[in-house]
Amino acid sequence: MHAHPASHPHPFQLTGQVALVTGASSGIGRATALLFASAGAAVVVGARRAAALDTLVDEIETAGGHAAALAGDVRDESFAQALVALARSRFGGLDIAFNNAGTLGALGPTPEVSLEAWREAVDVNLTGAFVGAKHQLPALRERGGGALIFTSTFVGHTAGFPGTACYAASKSGLIGLTQALAVEAAADGIRVNALLPGGTDTPLAHAMNGTAEQMAAVAQLHALGRIASPEEIARAALFLASPASSFMTGTAMLVDGGVSIKKG
Repeated sequence: MHAHPASHPHPFQLTGQVALVTGASSGIGRATALLFASAGAAVVVGARRAAALDTLVDEIETAGGHAAALAGDVRDESFAQALVALARSRFGGLDIAFNNAGTLGALGPTPEVSLEAWREAVDVNLTGAFVGAKHQLPALRERGGGALIFTSTFVGHTAGFPGTACYAASKSGLIGLTQALAVEAAADGIRVNALLPGGTDTPLAHAMNGTAEQMAAVAQLHALGRIASPEEIARAALFLASPASSFMTGTAMLVDGGVSIKKG
């Protein structure tokens, strides 16, 4: 199943693979679930909103793909276990896990942020990814290896913004998790990478930047002068999930339109 990359005829294909995607009801997660399915993977999708997941499954199946959905909260370890169990029972195992669910957390001056709000951001963004990986790793190992991916961000890694302490800290923590797991899981044939999007046209981005003027200002922070579509970030996730990135592990991969390097 995990042939040597040099011999792989279609390095971006996921035929015969089973992929798990969290935060799949909208934005990057939804776009990635659709792309993984179109690349040949059977997809298990998770998020809090059952109705949105059901619509996504219908869309994938109408296009000839295979998908199964489970609604829940990534903060619950039982949900992490149930998603892996669903991948096993419906599709026979797990080859790819995209831990993408995230929250913006409380925005605003740090002295005004409650401890409860801080804990929520850390629980969703960092602990949710940890418990996901905790249960995904044994399933990936059973299949002889695979790909584990976390959605981090450039915020708190290459750029700081006022009022984003919860988001920046919880998301940049994923990079440390990525590095530790990459070394830990390499002997099992499991590659672990973090995907760091720049500004992307998702509900989360609009929550952070509520007006058209604010969105335009964010676009101009990027060297390319615009933000990404969710589909552009999904293609980067496909790269990390596929044999095309067979020699990459432990990496924080920026897909950020040059926001990290633009200074003027």
